[in-house]
Amino acid sequence: MEKGNYTVVTEFFLVGLSNYPGLQMLLYVLCLLTYVVILLGNSILLIISILDSCLHTPMYFFLGNLSFLDICYTSSLIPQMLKIFVSQRKSISFIGCALQMVISLALGSTECILLAVMAFGRYVAICNPLRYTIIMNKGLCVKMAAWTWMLGFLNSLTQSVLALIMPFCENIIDNLTCEILALFKLICGDISLNVLIITIASIFVLIIPLLLIFSSYIFILSTILRINSSEGRKKAFSTCSAHLTVVILFYGSALFMYMMPNSKDTKLFDEIFGLSYWVITPMLNPIIYSLRNKEVKEGVNKVLIRNLYLRRM
Repeated sequence: MEKGNYTVVTEFFLVGLSNYPGLQMLLYVLCLLTYVVILLGNSILLIISILDSCLHTPMYFFLGNLSFLDICYTSSLIPQMLKIFVSQRKSISFIGCALQMVISLALGSTECILLAVMAFGRYVAICNPLRYTIIMNKGLCVKMAAWTWMLGFLNSLTQSVLALIMPFCENIIDNLTCEILALFKLICGDISLNVLIITIASIFVLIIPLLLIFSSYIFILSTILRINSSEGRKKAFSTCSAHLTVVILFYGSALFMYMMPNSKDTKLFDEIFGLSYWVITPMLNPIIYSLRNKEVKEGVNKVLIRNLYLRRM
């Protein structure tokens, strides 16, 4: 379509899965229940990491950031999605769509970088245990967390602004959310600059963090294998297993979703898998860290016992 044939857009229509009303109602119930679990699980993990002084360590500081991030990420997507599922007029305002795209893209980018920062923390803990408290001091942790959030939002604002200032041919998004790749399909003008920016951003936000995580775990594995006792190797690996599980789940789902070729025959599967990626990973994160982490279980018990004691006073 020519560049001049554009539409003044004040709202977008999200028509993903609109041909399956029965499936939408089922997904509404599942997403609502999952969202409640996400809020409860991540809130408990975040509160425990704040209230229990034994968890005031770099690992739980970044884990608290991850829990807060997951709460914000799902809150930027699921409530609007639930509204779309039960609404006859499946619309979202231009500003609402822009905010959703900026926030979700920023938080997704932040999580990629945050997982790399957490891998670095595991690398220092396993490979340089005697210098761990010196290297991973409070000042460095706060700076790394701040830069992680700033880089995520800078990446999102750059990509989103460049996309939103372009002319749109239509306002119907064949998706459940205002995803930037879905908006690219509606743009009338030349998007070569947008594609270039998103490619460069993907290298810095996705590829480089993934390489840093991979490199960290190569050194970690090498160090663990040099530990003489089997008990020592087991303990060292257990400190990394939860993070490694989350990394595999997050990056594995993301790479599968974005690298698998799209077609009309698999469109329903693509949309459902994308939906599960948005909600399942944030739901599993606190479960994985809680089940595989003795300190978290002890922290939960301490806070519960403390609250029960104070109520009886």
